[in-house]
Amino acid sequence: MEWSIAESIRYSAKLSDSEGTLNLTGFSADGQEKPHGEISISRDAQANRLLVEVDGSAHIAHVTKVGDDWWIHLDGRIHVVTGHEPGSSSDSSGDGGLTAPMPGTILEIHVKTGQRVREGQTLLVMEAMKMEHRIQAPKAGEVVSLNFSEGDRVDMGTTLVELGD
Repeated sequence: MEWSIAESIRYSAKLSDSEGTLNLTGFSADGQEKPHGEISISRDAQANRLLVEVDGSAHIAHVTKVGDDWWIHLDGRIHVVTGHEPGSSSDSSGDGGLTAPMPGTILEIHVKTGQRVREGQTLLVMEAMKMEHRIQAPKAGEVVSLNFSEGDRVDMGTTLVELGD
């Protein structure tokens, strides 16, 4: 998943999922790999809260999603992060395969191979960190292939659906 803060630099994080905890395994800014500390993120029992551990130091983040933006309150500061998930209104790719924004499980599939879809139509729903992510068509087209079934686990960046014209 790519994301940006104030639409300046595009960031990308590589995450691994270990029993409901996401661990940062790679980080880049505008395609250039950057050093990073040891960071893990897990759900808190309270809604809209995440437990974030950075180099052994624990933090609580309050998060909410508004449109394609995540509002994150962490350590007394508010950060507005724009997600560039496949199918989001801020996604610039618009072609070919739609990929998993993070490791997760396919919950629902709303289309079939060969089906015509409209721009913005929800193609499937996946769960990651107990949050639902709707993968939507970035343009009108035809579903060329569905690469997973309901209940399947997927890794971040895995192609979920292929769209054609």
